Amino acid sequence: MTARAPTRIDLGGGWTDVPPYCSEQGGFVCNVAITCHAVATARSSETYRGHGAATRLSPLIAAALRRTHASGVALQVESNFPVGAGLGGSSAASAAAFAALARWQGRPIDRRAIAEEGRRVEVEEMGIAGGRQDHYAAAFGGMLGLTFTDTVAVRRLTVTPRTASELVRRGLLVYTGESRISGDTVRAVLDAYRGGDRRTRDALAAMKMLARDMTVALESGDLDLLGALVGEHWLHQRSLHPAIPTPRIDEIVFRAQGAGAVGWKATGASGGGCVFVLAGAKNVEAVRAAVAPLGQIIPFALDADGLTVSDDTA
Repeated sequence: MTARAPTRIDLGGGWTDVPPYCSEQGGFVCNVAITCHAVATARSSETYRGHGAATRLSPLIAAALRRTHASGVALQVESNFPVGAGLGGSSAASAAAFAALARWQGRPIDRRAIAEEGRRVEVEEMGIAGGRQDHYAAAFGGMLGLTFTDTVAVRRLTVTPRTASELVRRGLLVYTGESRISGDTVRAVLDAYRGGDRRTRDALAAMKMLARDMTVALESGDLDLLGALVGEHWLHQRSLHPAIPTPRIDEIVFRAQGAGAVGWKATGASGGGCVFVLAGAKNVEAVRAAVAPLGQIIPFALDADGLTVSDDTA
């Protein structure tokens, strides 16, 4: 059994999907699933010995096997994106793993349940402080407007094929090669919110509003407006903690802006990972040339399907 789940580019609203903010204030995220995938394969452990013992697996895979009470199965997870790229890769891996095991055990594929179980594994077993947006992008795919309270409301955005194609043509995903932000920084931001820090609370509120505006820009096909909103979002995002921007991220932004890009932001919690840059309609190659020396440009397309499962184990 093979399951595939996409990663995502978080355009706006990240951090507002994290408790206690989302439970107390309500969160909103605009993200798009992309074709950087995690692929999980479940095979009979009697015929496949490559990754048979749970004790030799990553904590995530071992947790998936344990929590599903899977037996007689070997589970392997692979990906086509860099580790620590800020694209929600661990969430894609958990979604693929739980889906492959569900098919192995003859259970239905419940996207929402898989998203929630993946987050529980990260929080309860791996100690990763975070929200739910990555898990829902991996499970549902497409371009999403996600509303977070004590539950998650998923809305698939209505975007024309031309707008989707232009977003890919004009979008550049630059991997900095730097390690991602630490859990200490995530906890520091959450502690500042809990402590009533006005700058943190104002930044989160602005990021949530900008994310809502991004869904309007996408559905109206106005990518220049989308870029402006993404760039404004980055100003608020980077203000949350000094460790969020890095010199390399700042240099990518500086060069992209100088070459005529219309939007830019680091993906994920930041502190490294990738920077998403949205070029203008007529200067894609100039922007690409400006930022290419600073990192690996990761090709991507949009993933409309989200989690997919097949009986193929090849």
